[in-house]
Amino acid sequence: MFEVLQYDFIQNALIAGVLISIAAGIIGSLVVVNKITFLTGGIAHSSYGGIGLAIYTGIPVLFGATVFAVITAVLIAIITLNNRNRIDAIIGMMWASGMAIGIIFVDLTSGYNVDLMSYLFGSIIAVSSEDIKYMFVMDIFIIAVIIYFYKEILAVSYDSEFATLRGINVKFFYTLILILAALCVVAAIKAVGLILVIALLTIPTYLAESFASKLSSMMIISSILAIVFTILGLVLSYMYDISSGASIIMVAVLVLALVKIFKR
Repeated sequence: MFEVLQYDFIQNALIAGVLISIAAGIIGSLVVVNKITFLTGGIAHSSYGGIGLAIYTGIPVLFGATVFAVITAVLIAIITLNNRNRIDAIIGMMWASGMAIGIIFVDLTSGYNVDLMSYLFGSIIAVSSEDIKYMFVMDIFIIAVIIYFYKEILAVSYDSEFATLRGINVKFFYTLILILAALCVVAAIKAVGLILVIALLTIPTYLAESFASKLSSMMIISSILAIVFTILGLVLSYMYDISSGASIIMVAVLVLALVKIFKR
């Protein structure tokens, strides 16, 4: 079993899995605490438009997805901060239009026949050294922002009215949280894909809530759990030749189910 570690693609997959899990644990905690899971799902699916645009123009896929996801995050922040009426319909429209734009651009790209299922459901085995560098930079940026603005993000996440009274710019930090979620979603595309990314963000955090007494410890525990789920999912994926993204999420779901059953 351990002889597979000599292969570069396995090493890359493990490194990418750890990097993605760290980001997912941190951002997943913010997503769950701020109750923005649906908004993050909208950002995730809208970013497919950036993937299609990147393929059409020839720019790096992760770069195209990042730009599209960040723009979507800012738009969602503006919409939700100014008008919460029918926000579900608006997010659903952005969700669907992003996917549609991506599909149209891919169809318009002549000679492109790569299987796009990897972007929807993940293929961590296919990550390149460039992808890992991108994920590493993304992790460093996310961690740096969280450390620097931790007190403000903590206040906004748990009591926005109190944060406003303290002079904290709630709108700015709400938008920042959505942008960080967008960056995390893009980083996780290669691991679990756009369809399953929300599960990777929420399941470890949901479990971590049972053991954490504060936001920082929740982030750490969520990251550790996400790493465990990712590695176990990769092992199952290799052993049974099944999709890595689906394997990772099923491990997380099974662990969650077992924890809930035995905690009764």
